Amino acid sequence: MLVHSRTGKWAAWALFLVLFLPLFALPLLVVVAASFSTNWSGAFPSGPTAEHYGSALRCESLRALTTSLVTAVTASLLALVLGSWAALAASALGRRGRRVLDALFMLPVAVPSVVVGLAVLVAFSQPPMLLNGTRWIVILAHTVLVTAFAHQSVAAAIGRLDPVYEQAAASLGARPSYVLWRVRLPLLLPSLNAAAGLCFALSMGELSATMMLYPPDWMPLPVLVFTATDRGSLFAGSAVAVVLMATTLLVLLVLSRIRTKASFR
Repeated sequence: MLVHSRTGKWAAWALFLVLFLPLFALPLLVVVAASFSTNWSGAFPSGPTAEHYGSALRCESLRALTTSLVTAVTASLLALVLGSWAALAASALGRRGRRVLDALFMLPVAVPSVVVGLAVLVAFSQPPMLLNGTRWIVILAHTVLVTAFAHQSVAAAIGRLDPVYEQAAASLGARPSYVLWRVRLPLLLPSLNAAAGLCFALSMGELSATMMLYPPDWMPLPVLVFTATDRGSLFAGSAVAVVLMATTLLVLLVLSRIRTKASFR
């Protein structure tokens, strides 16, 4: 730490707890407490029960969780491929070309996600690309929304790469394709894993654009949380939200473990 004195360290930890608990931890703890309750009429919940998790792990909720996982994994992989390819291509451009490409990829993030959902709905509701009413329009919208983060993460990592490794491989007669697959991509592996985790987490929690696009047979879990709380089932919706948080955290922990091994390598 930058603070070396014992008093300064305690003060830093105290300040961290004061900021962290009410802003980040407390809202999550409230959701977890509500998921184990049947009513909340006072300062604390009452009527402890675990029945909400029984319904949150079967039938409609389990299908919605599977839908969210498939959507997030597919969108993350597509975003990682597209964003990485664009970042690698931009590294060969001049400064002005890179700025233009960065602006194009950041455009979906600069507008509300509901606008992206509307744009996708209008663009793909007519032949020859008729995706409205299918699962693919949801996956496409998620891909559009998260590709910018994959592109920025990989582009930043490319800017930090030491060119001496590529130059050494090229001086030994390695073809550009060999340098890409055996030198550049292995060096970018930690950043690729980090970008995949970020894209997955953002896709798992995306709601605004999804609400405009999802068909009845492809309902992601955030939509189920919204519909449950909109009907007044706050405690059942809290249990579904906890399942969503736990699943996302578990996947991110696995990706973090892979990234740690890649960084060590």
